[in-house]
Amino acid sequence: MGHREIVAEVTEHFYWLHRHPELSGEEFGTTEYLKHALAAHRIPVYPLSLPTGLVARVGQGDPVIAFRCDIDALPMQEESGLDYSSEYPGRMHACGHDFHAASLLGIAISLQHETALPGTVKLVFQPAEETLGGARKILETGILDDVQAIFGLHCCAAYPDGTVISRPGFMNGAVDEFRIAFLGRGAHACRPHIAADPIIMIGNFIQAAQTIVSRNVNPFHPLLVGISHIEAGTAKNIIPEKGFVEGTIRSLYPEDRKLAKERLGSLARSIAASFGGSAVVQITDGSPATDNTPEWVSLAEQVARKLEMPFVTAPDSLSGEDFAFYQQKIPGAFIQIGTGVGPMMHNPAFRADPDALGFAVQFGARLAQEALEKLKRVASC
Repeated sequence: MGHREIVAEVTEHFYWLHRHPELSGEEFGTTEYLKHALAAHRIPVYPLSLPTGLVARVGQGDPVIAFRCDIDALPMQEESGLDYSSEYPGRMHACGHDFHAASLLGIAISLQHETALPGTVKLVFQPAEETLGGARKILETGILDDVQAIFGLHCCAAYPDGTVISRPGFMNGAVDEFRIAFLGRGAHACRPHIAADPIIMIGNFIQAAQTIVSRNVNPFHPLLVGISHIEAGTAKNIIPEKGFVEGTIRSLYPEDRKLAKERLGSLARSIAASFGGSAVVQITDGSPATDNTPEWVSLAEQVARKLEMPFVTAPDSLSGEDFAFYQQKIPGAFIQIGTGVGPMMHNPAFRADPDALGFAVQFGARLAQEALEKLKRVASC
């Protein structure tokens, strides 16, 4: 089966996936569709107890590598104007997961039909990336315990079709979320002396929280403590009993991540107490920072140049990506593929150019082949 035929097939898969987006943990139709697409090429799927998502295989024996894509969509109304737009109101593939899934189908088909593989490639069609639960569910099955290197492909709307984007070391940040309730004592606005005003607590906390970055962390370490949601009060003449703030912590270094969470809670509680109130601190751990293994990024760059695809060093970013959970256990690289310059991801007008599928399939299949050959050489030394 030739490359052109494969790309034509996966383009049709891309259109179907884009028209039928499903939210995190609800990717039942998507999972069945992917199983049928793989079965048509006699690509086996592992019998895992996953409600959604799947892991398939091409090749056999050692060494073993893995490619991961994500398959869930976002709760957004599509405004792209595409003739294959979402058929489900309020749901859209606004982060390119349809492109990722179609690309991995193409990589699987290409490897199954055209290449004598010197090992095994496990193909991870991961659910629930947007809610950060999917990667851990895949890892909990144990299906990746023998994997020696893992690669993740993601579209990028900041570069032309076929551009390969990655970097060694940190490429995305760790993402944590916080919600802090400030509890005080309400009163009429004309009697502030009998109140414990949570608005005063929140105001002081907002100022103090900025010192976590400016006075507690190495100034050469990227760290972000952002407060983006504040609520308190119901009327202009009432001091409320409570209020809350919500925000995000973005970091690269584990020690900074730990310190920021500890300082945030300590500041909130001490400031609330100093004004006669208290604070209830809830911090939700998200994904760690993606940390690309230099040798696998180097291989990705070599493959891109062999295929005459531009390679760009990824810019600094504190965006989150749950591919990082795999990298805590398996060396590997997170790699982006340019899908045409346009509206960015998580935008209702986002679109991934289908013409970029051919580049993604060609690059991924070649990278899989060369990664296996590299591991084979190392094992024989």
